[in-house]
Amino acid sequence: MIASNTDIASKKIMTDKKYSRLCIYIHSFYCISLLLISLQGNSQSQPQATLRIDLSANHRVYDRMIFGQFIEHFHRQIYGGIFEPTSKLSDDQGFRKDVIDALKEMKVPIVRWPGGCFVSSYHWLDGVGKNRIPTYDKAWHVEDPNTFGTDEYIAWCRKIDAEPYICTNAGTGTPEEMSDWVEYCNLKIGKYAAKRIANGHAEPYNVKYWSIGNENYGSWELGAKTSDDWGYFVRESAKLMFNVDHSIKLLAAALPDSNWTKPLLQRAGQHLNYVSIHGYWDPLSGRNQPSDYLTCMMYTIDPEKQIKRTIDILKKTGYANRIKIAYDEWNLRGWHHPGQGDRINGHDVKARDKNDINSTYTMADALFSACFLNTCLRYSDYVVMACMAPVVNTRGPLFAHPNGIVKRTTYHVLSLYANKLQPNVLSFSIQSDSIRNNKNAVPAVDCIVTCSNDKKRLVIALVNKHPQLEASCDLGLGNIATKVSATILSGDSPDAFNDIDQPNRVVPITKSIYIKNGKVSLPAHALVILEIDR
Repeated sequence: MIASNTDIASKKIMTDKKYSRLCIYIHSFYCISLLLISLQGNSQSQPQATLRIDLSANHRVYDRMIFGQFIEHFHRQIYGGIFEPTSKLSDDQGFRKDVIDALKEMKVPIVRWPGGCFVSSYHWLDGVGKNRIPTYDKAWHVEDPNTFGTDEYIAWCRKIDAEPYICTNAGTGTPEEMSDWVEYCNLKIGKYAAKRIANGHAEPYNVKYWSIGNENYGSWELGAKTSDDWGYFVRESAKLMFNVDHSIKLLAAALPDSNWTKPLLQRAGQHLNYVSIHGYWDPLSGRNQPSDYLTCMMYTIDPEKQIKRTIDILKKTGYANRIKIAYDEWNLRGWHHPGQGDRINGHDVKARDKNDINSTYTMADALFSACFLNTCLRYSDYVVMACMAPVVNTRGPLFAHPNGIVKRTTYHVLSLYANKLQPNVLSFSIQSDSIRNNKNAVPAVDCIVTCSNDKKRLVIALVNKHPQLEASCDLGLGNIATKVSATILSGDSPDAFNDIDQPNRVVPITKSIYIKNGKVSLPAHALVILEIDR
């Protein structure tokens, strides 16, 4: 039987319709799949959080050194960062004036220097006096001109109104070399004090904070030590340093690991004021592939784990009431330095430029930093110092280029905390729905509650980690309905960042927001700082 043209046309129309429906189904499935992938398992119901503030409890004064910073002789942090004598933007001492102004705005309380891995082969005498000779930096495989040394560091700290904190060479250095450095900085008598005076600095610098070593537990560190050796080395170094100046405060490289820190405390704990721990959660040393927003949000609960492990070691060794914790190197993302120490393939210095790609530093970095500071403040009876690593360039909150600076998203977090928070932490609890990333989950909302001395003014920092949805938070202050001042740091997307051509894409905005029935709405991927007068 031969089909008519009408039959053929009808069948073609039906086939075309089926094909069209199939295309629609496929497209719909594709769109839904993309949505599910982007949500990574997050519920599309608005996250809920409940905050309970104990106004009857005693508040606790926290140490502003928690807002500290760190600078190392690595890539463009010193030279081309804070110190650039040939720049039109520098003062007569070679310091970048725009960087100084930004750090003064950020109210940086303390800066750790000169390293980092750099310090484990750094000999401080190379960086003082008139006739300085460039030296090969064995940690980072470059030549250091030594034009920025102890005297320049102290002068720069004074310009930004920050306390100096010197980390000593416990790798290739000796305990006596450390104590000579203390003499140079703090005494009026002795051979090394005379050197400082001859260099034009008659009055002692009175450097209060000193650390013995940097990450000496790590195989990557030059002159690394074993756990058996470390406690004795710290003990002998401390004895010499204290015999020069008994008023100094002393730190030593530690780990949230009893195998390292317990022997350290057993042998040298009586000499220490702090243990120094470090944290980088997005490891990028070999491959510069920064984690996405949700992956970074999963890291926000990890600093607390390290703090709690360290507190447990302090308690078990009997030092919980005497020795405090300094988180004196921290950042979400580790530094990129492929090939460092590679005896076969060598190192790639040029690849370190990738640290300065501003698109890396998004709302993920900002909110992780806010959660990190919240954690330190919650444990501020133990944590009394934290130094973001570093302060300028590389992964820092400031990016310095030949024509100016970029304030990255993290800069605004640190500035807000330093300028907005009240001086005391109040006791509180918070319960929050979770956000998920594959099998991992963290609370969607994080916070810290601070207050004035009389508790009449509350400043609450709230973080909504959800990438797309607003969160509702019950403040636990009763069924109030009022307007309050809120400073909000967010962006047009979780991946928003600031750059040379777009320096103000992510900036804080202050406005009045409405508390209704005791609840406040928090924008997606945002830090919200509420100022409430009771």
